Amino acid sequence: MVAVLVLLVLVAGCTGSQATSVQGLRMFAPADRKPAPALRGELLDGSGSFDLADHAGDVVVVNFWAQWCAPCVVEADDLEQTYQATKDDKVRFLGINTRDQRDHAKSFVAGRATYPSVFDPAGKLAVGFKVPPTSIPSTIIIDRQGRIAAVAFGAVLRVELEPIVVELAGESP
Repeated sequence: MVAVLVLLVLVAGCTGSQATSVQGLRMFAPADRKPAPALRGELLDGSGSFDLADHAGDVVVVNFWAQWCAPCVVEADDLEQTYQATKDDKVRFLGINTRDQRDHAKSFVAGRATYPSVFDPAGKLAVGFKVPPTSIPSTIIIDRQGRIAAVAFGAVLRVELEPIVVELAGESP
């Protein structure tokens, strides 16, 4: 019964609608990759800002999330585990918190994520990545050349995320 409930949470997304299927993680061939938009924002913890331009040559996994989103809770441990497993290979993770209050968002990441998150309550950064407002969580993976290499509109689990991150980490800059 618990497994069925978890599956329903995964496929439902945070759209507020009835169950919609998770698109899965879609990877693009190098020739089909488009440049990632500029990404700069204030860190959730107030310690400064994140600028994607400072991470040229790195693989960057960008995850759009909200503390009120059940699938975001489900995927949080998988994102952290993938981050821990790949961070030594010049892989960076960035959370982008959207449509939340700062205190709620800070409580959500405490003890869950050791990688930074940007605070974007208005969801402006999602627009640049063409993330629909009803597609939280969403994950965008940027390759070492600064191109969008993979996308998922819905929750992602380690079993599908980590092999793609490892493959991208193995590509030449």
